[in-house]
Amino acid sequence: MNNRTYPPIHKALKKYYGYDEFRPGQIDLICALLDGRDVLGIMPTGAGKSVCYQIPAVFLPGITLVISPLISLMKDQVAALNQAGIPAAFLNSSLNSGQYRKALYFASQGRYKIIYVAPERLLTPAFLNFAQSMNISMIAVDEAHCVSQWGQNFRPSYLDIAEFAQKLPKRPILAAFTATATGPVKDDILHMLNLKDPKLLVTGFDRPNLYFEVQQPRDKMKAIQDYLEEHTGQSGIIYCQTRKETEEVAQALCEAGFPCTRYHAGLDDTERSRNQDDFQFDRVPLIAATSAFGMGINKSNVRFVIHYSLPQSLENYYQEAGRAGRDGAPAECILLFAPADI
Repeated sequence: MNNRTYPPIHKALKKYYGYDEFRPGQIDLICALLDGRDVLGIMPTGAGKSVCYQIPAVFLPGITLVISPLISLMKDQVAALNQAGIPAAFLNSSLNSGQYRKALYFASQGRYKIIYVAPERLLTPAFLNFAQSMNISMIAVDEAHCVSQWGQNFRPSYLDIAEFAQKLPKRPILAAFTATATGPVKDDILHMLNLKDPKLLVTGFDRPNLYFEVQQPRDKMKAIQDYLEEHTGQSGIIYCQTRKETEEVAQALCEAGFPCTRYHAGLDDTERSRNQDDFQFDRVPLIAATSAFGMGINKSNVRFVIHYSLPQSLENYYQEAGRAGRDGAPAECILLFAPADI
């Protein structure tokens, strides 16, 4: 950190989030952004990436756009920001045309400090016209690995971000954040987003509160049920390889008396959203899901993540297992292995 005077960021941390101390790496990124530098933060799930761009957004003069791939995450983040006293809104496909126009109108009146937007919206005429007429101080890219075809969850619309930034009257600060980035993914993020001399922070991947174990049971379903008997009422995710496997696991657990919902790409949007909310808000303690579930899920009390099958890659495993224990309390990550999985 240099000798310049920074805004009272510790007071902001206490006022808006209730914390007394920053987590490792957060101050470095916040100060870099307040200095006007681009940043790339590679920080584990639960390390507080959102604080790194939300606090600078409070002090920067204009609007901060947060580009996020997940509607549910946007809703949660915006609700939390407004409750904390930071005016925020989201613009995505969950709004009908009237609601979208109204939100855009309020945004153009300068009502919000932070606006969450889906990447697909960036180059639409209405949004681009709005952005070009406002002072956009910063663009924060959440789940930045989506820009890379080498990372899981590639989203082609993420490739529009650099073009969008170029179309603005003044280049905003660019901040990119992800939990996992291998060498090729990191290089892609730097290149595709056109980051200029960014402050790069990799805080490491160790999560001391997580316990990892590999089991090789004869009967995976019995192993899960035995585990659930010992962890009654706790919230957990069971990751499956296929839609069919997801259906079978959810049904078997429900029939055995363990309430469990399901999530995979074969369900319609309404059911997927309902099932996710049931799990998110503790109406159902368990969810069986494919890898389609969970990116950006901000549920703090997941006490265990069980992998019913081998994940597609080590990176996927870290991302999925990392949904456990986001509150910092002990949580377990159990991988059920069978040679046939390979």
